[in-house]
Amino acid sequence: MIIKRSIFNRLALELERPEISIILGPRQVGKTFLLKELENYAKEHELRTRYYNLELPHDLVEFNKKDTDLFEMLTSHLDVVFIDEFHYLPNASKLFKVIFDSSRKVKLYVSGSSSIEIHKHLKESLAGRRLVTRLMPLTFAEYVQTGSDLPELLAGYLTFGGLPGLTHQDTGDEKIRLLHEILETYIQKDIKSLIKEENIRAFNMLLYLIAERQGSVVSVAGLAGEIGLTPRTIEHHISLLEQTYVIYPVGSYSRNIGNELKKSRKFYFYDIGIRNSLLRDFGPLEKRSDAGALHESFAALQLTACLKPNMELKFWRNKAGHEIDFVLLKDRTPFLIEVKTTLRAPEIPPAMKIFIKHYPETPGAVVLSQNLEYETDYLGKKILFRKLTALAEVDSICNRLVHLPSDGKA
Repeated sequence: MIIKRSIFNRLALELERPEISIILGPRQVGKTFLLKELENYAKEHELRTRYYNLELPHDLVEFNKKDTDLFEMLTSHLDVVFIDEFHYLPNASKLFKVIFDSSRKVKLYVSGSSSIEIHKHLKESLAGRRLVTRLMPLTFAEYVQTGSDLPELLAGYLTFGGLPGLTHQDTGDEKIRLLHEILETYIQKDIKSLIKEENIRAFNMLLYLIAERQGSVVSVAGLAGEIGLTPRTIEHHISLLEQTYVIYPVGSYSRNIGNELKKSRKFYFYDIGIRNSLLRDFGPLEKRSDAGALHESFAALQLTACLKPNMELKFWRNKAGHEIDFVLLKDRTPFLIEVKTTLRAPEIPPAMKIFIKHYPETPGAVVLSQNLEYETDYLGKKILFRKLTALAEVDSICNRLVHLPSDGKA
């Protein structure tokens, strides 16, 4: 089954733009497949194309040329060039810059597994010359292309995650095996080259603890004490996990931006299947003690997928312990999202009432659960109760949040 990625149309439109289109993301999220689809699209428009995968020895050998010869190879008699795993190319950004600045009107699409090595390659300024897209695992809206039963699809997504390759595996055992292989490849191929050998065990323990506490407020000092590393080293390892698109940090919300940076954070894995693989737990959702954390993680992934440059995702917690799972900010205006596994009645969470009283500019809130649809008001603010599966609908909550007014009016 071919799953159409939501970003395909935007990337296809970039064919008309001269900037280098750079697709970054972790392993196994479909970057190669997406490049191939874009190449087919270009060919359908009668453009001359060439595709290189620099993880293949034959293709990599072709790039073993002088810079002038390499420039000619990529710009002569071609309209569009696709380079997969471009970080194997020495001085990649320098080459991209030269091609962009030349009179040769060649469009470049390049991709790479998101690692520190790629960031090193992009250090040379490509300001105004690049368009960066981050490709992540399938959102639930993309995942539902694989079936029609939303509750069943949600259960599968919460168990095995959204890596595209898993949709081609027929059994749960095959999916578990593939997830384990992907996790092992990440540790052995990406991380082992970035940290000292003696720190691998501690790094693995950090991965496990973050997976175990996903959705909980995490203290770096606390993690450092448990693992036996300094807080500075823990911060470095967390930075690696963020830059390789394994985990996504969610900071705390406060009107004082400076205070936000000093408080604890929550961390969510970009893929639930990888998180479950770390914990070695693929049990039925109804028997899992962490079902609430899985539902919260699911919502976090869908919300991060719809963030725009003027939007942020935070959480809120006061000194009394009242907490709201997510505060979605658009132009610094907060909108509240709370995730509940099941609800017997549409009761507004106490923390929401407290937040709305203290932050009257809040236009509204949504409570996500497995079972309840309802609408009510509190202090003139609309409170929506929606099912988690609504995040896959065409007129989804996610899309409504993207168009949330920035003037505080619902």
